[in-house]
Amino acid sequence: MGKYDFDEMTSRRGTSCVKWDADSPSGPISKDVIPLWVADMDFKAAPEIVAALRRRVDHGIFGYTHIPDSYYEAAISWWQRRRGWHTEKDWYIPVDGIVPGMSIVMHALTHYEVDAGGKVVEKPNGGKGPNGELPKVIIQSPAYNCFFSSVRNIGCELSVNKLIYDTEGDQATWYLDFEDLERRAADPMAKVLLFCNPHNPCGRIWPEEDLRRVADICRRNGVVIVSDEIHCELEMPGYHFTPMATIDQDNTITMNSPSKSFNIAGLGISNIITNNPDWKKLIDKVINVWEHCDLNPFGVDALQVAYNEGEDWLKELIGYLHGNYRLILDYFGRELPLFPVSKVEGSYLVWVDVRAIGMPSMEIEKSLIENEKVWINGGSLYGLDGFMRINMACPRERLRDAVERIGKGFKRLMK
Repeated sequence: MGKYDFDEMTSRRGTSCVKWDADSPSGPISKDVIPLWVADMDFKAAPEIVAALRRRVDHGIFGYTHIPDSYYEAAISWWQRRRGWHTEKDWYIPVDGIVPGMSIVMHALTHYEVDAGGKVVEKPNGGKGPNGELPKVIIQSPAYNCFFSSVRNIGCELSVNKLIYDTEGDQATWYLDFEDLERRAADPMAKVLLFCNPHNPCGRIWPEEDLRRVADICRRNGVVIVSDEIHCELEMPGYHFTPMATIDQDNTITMNSPSKSFNIAGLGISNIITNNPDWKKLIDKVINVWEHCDLNPFGVDALQVAYNEGEDWLKELIGYLHGNYRLILDYFGRELPLFPVSKVEGSYLVWVDVRAIGMPSMEIEKSLIENEKVWINGGSLYGLDGFMRINMACPRERLRDAVERIGKGFKRLMK
């Protein structure tokens, strides 16, 4: 028995919680639905974080927030201690979330430049090519749904480097298609690779040799790597996360946050990390144009406590999540052998092959909500039908109930 209780069945319904209180894409859901969809956890934050936030509440004043040196010191120490990655204070740009942050960064890189006098100016023709071609952002699909929308929303074109699905080994998994990536990176309009490590939804922690190949391809073709590493601390046993910036710091902009690992996404705190002063100028320009300048004081405090005092909690969390993963593997192996579960190396997201049912994944999602009262995401949301994503970050008793409901629904739909 550990120090922290992840079995506690905390009720989140009625707390304006997206996961539990939001309507599904097909309409309102009943109160007996178990939601295993959006990526947050049903565990209370580390008590050390809760105590720090309580102290902030007790102070009673919640004005505009200054980022203290202690914030940067906590982050610098965390990366050095955990990953051997040396960072410096002036590499950090705090922002209010990974999704707005990555949109800011991609827009900055594709629409602005620094002129000979050191001034940030708009690129000629808004960054478009000589014949009006839009700048391209490469993503690897299936991909987190906001990758698709963010690229389109900033006026860029998607270049989709599809991952390779492999079911030949002891468990289904996914690989990078380097030949296709090379071809896409060679396109003169390709400006950014929006990379995801650990990968959402496929669960891969990309090995160091893969990172080196990706970095080499991007550097040779003048493509900047924007690396979303939000799930990086959630390593399953036997796997090790390597920051892309430790492979090629000079051609990587890192997006990171304690929000997933410590379940504090609602506090709105993330960091853009780059050692390139010109890129910082571009990013600062867009941050000010888009008015993303102010941060939540609770997020500033929470990050420091997470990084300074949260490692014991995180270690126990990972052990608990691995137990949940084993529960899913055991159940699917025993009851649902026609539904391969992709290997989870990092994150708390489980990617399941449901093609045996023979119907669109969004219809399966709707059917499970209506009949078995369990909500998991259809794969078409992530650019690949025939798969579904399960969030396993909840108390084991709840997960066991939910997985049995999923099994019942899959078997019903197979008839």
